[in-house]
Amino acid sequence: MTEIVKASLENGVQKIRITADKGYHPAHIQLQKGIPAEITFHRVTPSNCYKEILFEVEGILEPIAQDEEKVIRFTPQELGEHEFSCGMKMQKGTYTVVEKTKKSLSLLQRFWITSIFTVPLVILMIGMSTGGISHQVMRWGTFLATTPIMLVAGVPYIRSAWASFKKHNSNMDTLVALGTLVAYFYSLVALFTGLPVYFESAAFILFFILLGAVFEEKMRKNTSQAVEKLLDLQAKTAEVLRDDVYVQIPLEQVKVGDLIRVRPGEKIAVDGIVLEGETSIDESMVTGESIPVDKSVGDAVIGSTINNSGTIIFRAEKVGSETMLAQIVDFVKKAQTSRAPIQDLTDKISGIFVPAVVILGLLTFWVWFVLLGDSFVTSLLYGVAVLIIACPCALGLATPTALMVGTGRSAKMGILLKNGTVLQEIQKVQTVVFDKTGTLTEGKPVVTDVIGDEREVLSLAASLEDVSQHPLAQAIVNRASELGISLYPVENFQALHGKGVTGIINGKQVLLGNAKLLADLAIPHDYQERFDLLEKEAKTVVFLSVDGQLKGLIALQDVPKENAREAIAKLKKRGLRTVMLTGDNAGVAHAIAEQIGIEEVIANVLPEEKAHEIHKLQKNGKLAFVGDGINDAPALSVADVGIAMGSGTDIAIESADLVLTTNNLLGLARAFDMSKKTFNRILLNLFWASIYNLIGIPIAAGVFSGLGLVLNPELAGLAMAFSSVSVLISSLMLNFTKVD
Repeated sequence: MTEIVKASLENGVQKIRITADKGYHPAHIQLQKGIPAEITFHRVTPSNCYKEILFEVEGILEPIAQDEEKVIRFTPQELGEHEFSCGMKMQKGTYTVVEKTKKSLSLLQRFWITSIFTVPLVILMIGMSTGGISHQVMRWGTFLATTPIMLVAGVPYIRSAWASFKKHNSNMDTLVALGTLVAYFYSLVALFTGLPVYFESAAFILFFILLGAVFEEKMRKNTSQAVEKLLDLQAKTAEVLRDDVYVQIPLEQVKVGDLIRVRPGEKIAVDGIVLEGETSIDESMVTGESIPVDKSVGDAVIGSTINNSGTIIFRAEKVGSETMLAQIVDFVKKAQTSRAPIQDLTDKISGIFVPAVVILGLLTFWVWFVLLGDSFVTSLLYGVAVLIIACPCALGLATPTALMVGTGRSAKMGILLKNGTVLQEIQKVQTVVFDKTGTLTEGKPVVTDVIGDEREVLSLAASLEDVSQHPLAQAIVNRASELGISLYPVENFQALHGKGVTGIINGKQVLLGNAKLLADLAIPHDYQERFDLLEKEAKTVVFLSVDGQLKGLIALQDVPKENAREAIAKLKKRGLRTVMLTGDNAGVAHAIAEQIGIEEVIANVLPEEKAHEIHKLQKNGKLAFVGDGINDAPALSVADVGIAMGSGTDIAIESADLVLTTNNLLGLARAFDMSKKTFNRILLNLFWASIYNLIGIPIAAGVFSGLGLVLNPELAGLAMAFSSVSVLISSLMLNFTKVD
């Protein structure tokens, strides 16, 4: 008989998880008509057959990579059995759409109903203790108040326990169901045989467990608020050029290529390139950097950031799911629903925990009743207390809640974790290997030295290079622009391949280029000395001559990023070994490494050889690789932890395990700190959950009753609820831990 698994209903959304590994598991699911559905597919198998998910009736075809989790969203409308499959239609499953079932009571509704019936129980107990209520009224009163509580609060636990039992499994609900059923049915028999009744035990157990569940649900929502807060950052509208007029349109209608105007104080709607105007933009909500960033023509802007000062016009480059904010949200969702490897251990413990506790509860009853000769009722209460206090749910919450809070806070700091495995792997990293260009350096040359009359040399050089797109030329023009130097008109401009450029300025022949261009020119001794010194510093030097006379030298270099040296120092302080791996020549690589404090350099490495070098370094221990370019993708993939700079290429980001949305290398030290704190919080949660059970179960079993330390079933229920809440509070404290 084919088993059909029903999707669970959470906050008005049907949710179910399907694993793709030698077929789909479960392969047959049931959804309700008209209720939004979220089906999470986890592809385990490397088989290319599973590289796409097809819901033909819904018009959905989505790619899915190995080890990726893909959420398929739609609202089922057509009743009956429908098919989903892999893209090749070789592996198939079905989803059956049925009419909406009668809405069941929510957790909060069950809690309030239970609370209402708990009030008369409290009154009855107080009245009994003060002598205001007779014993007979107390017995029947507790029966009448507890029965609705069992129906409203107890039945869901009993159903869950029975469903698990039919699959030869057990869970936390099994313990609650057994404990309350034993207390209730024993009291029901006792009611008609004149024995003492304990209906209130079953009622208070359910009340305290529901109280804990309500707090747990509230805190779960708090832990997952990071995604909602990120989504709230989005602009809702954009002022777009339509028919030569700027009009406000909904964000969903913005298309790539649209021209968008943004005034001071408004949000940037989507990612794009500035075409007109200058401004400063607050990017803190995306990059975690608090200092506003100056933007002018040609600079990139990020959707959801805030325009501080000037009015700008930019061209939309990425919209919808392609924007940086959308990708950050996707990263956070995947990370929050992923599993850390340590969770596999807790799952195994939880799997054997419940049966072991049931056996221990029966053993407790047997020891007290048979061996110690205590009363049936006292022995039964000890056994029930053991069932109730045992809390595998605290163990189960320890990892995912810390992961949700940690990844959410990391995202606010500009650190995106792809999955929970990264948290565990980064703890073992001993070496951090850096690509040079674009990672440790700015990735573009700048003018570092001008020998001669700076303004004259730069004005002539920039005039010649003004029309060139070569990076060195752009660096010279940018430096002249920064100093406010005016340019001259150039006549008879010529580009001399492999040498430089020449032209006539103010009637004089001006040459700008390398040593080859000036081979026949006598170079004065002082210029030669400066040239040799600059070359030793691994700088590119160009010569400027006017009518055959050397006028000056310009040195250029790809300079280290502003905080590179500080970032390397912080990593070393944490005991990490740092290495530079680059395709550049050894002279340039060592010069940059010396400036930022890296001692080990591996230079002249071809892109295809980078992964091989990573494998060699891995022989000495786990390592992380930090890169940003297409040529870094193989190294990012083979490293134990791949870290991509957010300014890098899409393929580098896709190959990485961790992404820094800002270009600031100090984010790397924060990433190590936040990952360590999150993983340590998981370990702390597991420790307290385990200690709680190790201490609580012996007390509930009456081991310390001789010392007057006993725990009745009602207090056991309260303690069990508190253990889950305490784990959640511990996870939420991650939001307040200090990170440098």
